[in-house]
Amino acid sequence: MSLYRDLSARVDGEVRIDEGSLAAYSHDSSNYRQTPAVVVVPRTVDAGAEAVRVCHEHGAPIHSRGGGTSLAGQCVNSGVVIDWSKYCTRLLSVEEDRALVEPGICLDDLNARLADRRLMVGPKPATHDTCTIGGMIGNNSCGASAQAYGKMVDSVIRLEVLTYGGLRMWVGETSDEEYDRIVALGGRRGEIYQALRALRGEHLALIRTRYPDIPRRVSGYNLDSLLPENGFDVARALVGSESTLVTVLRAEIRLFPVPPYQSLAVLGYDDIAAAGDAVAAVTAHRPLAVEGLDHELMKLAREERFADEQTLGELPEGSGWLMVRFGGDTQRQADERARALIDGVDGVHTALIGDPAEEERLWKVREAGLGATAYPPDNPDTHEGWEDAAVPPERLGDYLRDFRGLLHSFGYRNSSLYGHFGQGCVHTRTPFDLDDPQGVATYRRFVEEAARLVASYGGSLSGEHGDGQARGELLPIMFGDEIMDVFAEFKRIWDPDRKMNPGKIVDPYRVDENLDHLTYHPEEPRTHFDFPRDGHRFAHAAARCVGIGKCRSTSGGVMCPSYRATREERHSTRGRARILMEMMRGETIADGWRSGDVRDALDLCLACKGCRGECPVHVDMATYKAEFLSHHYRWRLRPAAHYSMGWLPLWAMLASAAPQLVNTLTHAPGLSRMIKAAGGVDGRRELPRFAPERFTDWFKGRPPATGDPVVLWPDTFTDNFRPEAAKAAVRLLEACGFRVEVPPVPLCCGLTWISTGQLGVAQRVLRRTADALAPRLRRGVPVVGLEPSCLAVLRSDGPELLSGDLNVRLLAERAKSLSEVLFDRAPPAPLPGTGIRAIAQPHCHQHSLWGFDADRRLLERVGVQVEVLDAGCCGLAGNFGFERGHHEISAQIAELGLWPAVRQAGEGTRILADGFSCRTQIESGTAARPVHLAELLAEVLLRDRAEGQPTRYGSASRRRMVRP
Repeated sequence: MSLYRDLSARVDGEVRIDEGSLAAYSHDSSNYRQTPAVVVVPRTVDAGAEAVRVCHEHGAPIHSRGGGTSLAGQCVNSGVVIDWSKYCTRLLSVEEDRALVEPGICLDDLNARLADRRLMVGPKPATHDTCTIGGMIGNNSCGASAQAYGKMVDSVIRLEVLTYGGLRMWVGETSDEEYDRIVALGGRRGEIYQALRALRGEHLALIRTRYPDIPRRVSGYNLDSLLPENGFDVARALVGSESTLVTVLRAEIRLFPVPPYQSLAVLGYDDIAAAGDAVAAVTAHRPLAVEGLDHELMKLAREERFADEQTLGELPEGSGWLMVRFGGDTQRQADERARALIDGVDGVHTALIGDPAEEERLWKVREAGLGATAYPPDNPDTHEGWEDAAVPPERLGDYLRDFRGLLHSFGYRNSSLYGHFGQGCVHTRTPFDLDDPQGVATYRRFVEEAARLVASYGGSLSGEHGDGQARGELLPIMFGDEIMDVFAEFKRIWDPDRKMNPGKIVDPYRVDENLDHLTYHPEEPRTHFDFPRDGHRFAHAAARCVGIGKCRSTSGGVMCPSYRATREERHSTRGRARILMEMMRGETIADGWRSGDVRDALDLCLACKGCRGECPVHVDMATYKAEFLSHHYRWRLRPAAHYSMGWLPLWAMLASAAPQLVNTLTHAPGLSRMIKAAGGVDGRRELPRFAPERFTDWFKGRPPATGDPVVLWPDTFTDNFRPEAAKAAVRLLEACGFRVEVPPVPLCCGLTWISTGQLGVAQRVLRRTADALAPRLRRGVPVVGLEPSCLAVLRSDGPELLSGDLNVRLLAERAKSLSEVLFDRAPPAPLPGTGIRAIAQPHCHQHSLWGFDADRRLLERVGVQVEVLDAGCCGLAGNFGFERGHHEISAQIAELGLWPAVRQAGEGTRILADGFSCRTQIESGTAARPVHLAELLAEVLLRDRAEGQPTRYGSASRRRMVRP
């Protein structure tokens, strides 16, 4: 196509029309789907401007995209989408309280770069770790902090914008003198300014009277910014225009001092409406933020376990709560402000959260609301579509009662109500039935009634998320036809060709048009995994992502390592999920399981399972990838790595006959290169060396012990490559009164076959293992796993791969980590280990499935001071980092967090890493020699005893040391 050809030739950036990219950008976080014609990822702002010029020459519609988290559909359209978030992320300058930035910079990344100046951007949406400044400008974003700092429109000072016709200029507040100068210069800029002044003059009274006077009016164009009393501010008039008027190239925004100290007061009410009634009195205390949340959200927090009981226990008694945050120059001042609020309310249950860490955990419960309410257990899936209306805060309680009544009248029950109550903004997700025409018709009637209800309160259809397609058609209910005509005139001034994000705000698509789920009815394939969270349907699993975009964060947690390295949408969990959904739909991607685009999108997935634990809706891309690979390569030749590393347990068993000879052959200079090439291993990776003696062979010669039986799982990695960890575990378990058993025959969990998608083999291997252990499992004998990835298979993948196998389910119940088994029997500090410092790299599977808390508590109990790294995935991830073509990404991921943290560790600090992959990656990029938890505990607890003569520790009721 000529458009693609010209864009590729003239734009310095990535121009794409492949099926995978188009599929990934067909969705945002809304109910809508539109497939773009071309995706452009410019390397510079000037390159993005050139893309607009090319599109103008071809008459192609365009829209810009930042984090792609829009809930109203403004980030999807046909035509050309320009994604600014990969390259155009520069902080250009900071002067006093203002910053000049490019549109693609992420909010959290910008705030991190401003931290040393103690400055920050005022608005902070819940998606602060993924949203971009350009997207915030396009959407007029707010967040909880808008209580203190206003909406994004209040932070914008100047914008550099580009019209579809090619005019590039800076706009901002315009004095009469500046206006006269612009008009005198003539040209297209002069025409626009004259037309804007004429529009303002003709409709002055209408603009002043038809806009709701509330803090959270986000709907519609900001024509009120053109009023004389508002400085004829053209920049602010463009904020919130959702890419329908101009393209934003750079922005100058106001910054605010970071509050040095904060405090949190929580007020409990009988219900959420009563909490709404109290808002006006609470805001009189001038807090930084006032957030509301109801019992439904707290119920989901417990059921979905996105908050622990200790955190939820901080809430005072009630069924509706206000979380009120205060700031201060000192902690005492912040606490006093919170205490003044608490002392000033009567008949209300209250709590003052004094621990900053606990305050942050509780605040995250509120931020997790959207994801937490998407898939409520034993209830229909919920959807956006009417999720952020705002009313005058002083009328919030009555509105909540009326809105809840409206929900119930349509049969929409169990909808959680929460949001930015200090400014009257209410969030919810509703169980709309968007899968069939009748349900969609009901949805349409509901949103029309809801719009009329909000208008009757003098409110705004959108209090944060914008209009997009979800509310564009409903705007006349709020503004009236006259203002809508003015909106149309305003758009004609800027975009006479109507090519800027067409169908949004002006001449909008219908609210029930382009609905994603209405056209998503794929045939359900037979799968190996059971997908229990998705009604045993892979098609539902592929559509599970709701587009929040947390996988696009660049720091903290594990998810998503490949995105952090590439900054590619299709390499994020969200992008891959959207591509799989499009594969199931069969339109944009028509090759189904055989699709090369889907395979390529999944190729850089490390199968770390970070998404399963950290994604707000628990997308499990590692499982989806394994399922896809099993179908993609069915009856086909697989990559060499699938035969070499996928069948590692077999090759390891064969190598055990002569491990030293195998090591010599695999590390001989010339032969090593040939072996790696044949096995699909990157030539820069050193192959692991087999131990001279396997753990299982060592254990056979060990004298029997007495005590409570426990099976020590001899995983392939520990048994063949790092038996020292298992030996240490044996000594520890025996010292704590256990009788260690090891399976008498070689068994395997099937991990390597799962990770390479050889699921039929994995099922047979796992079933054989469960059957062999069944007698012990039925007697209640625990199975202790040392390798987290193998333990994850036993506890999670196994039951989902063989859901009907009772022995496999029993094995999942009995499988325990070393720390879980040892904690009640290990002695408390002080011990010889007191004073030992360690940094710990939790394995990704452990982080996502059962966490590191038991390990941390055990280490602290025996006197080890441990810092748990938040450095993300190690980047090796089993076979991933060894495979040819992955080395650069693997090393890049390690350099993002793990390797620097290890290199900076103080002298004498132990490096703790239970995962074989983690230890291997650390050794490949640093001089450190990491140890397993079992080895560190043995050093602390058993170093004064020779092997074979361990100190014995008492049972849970007798923890003092007992001499043998």
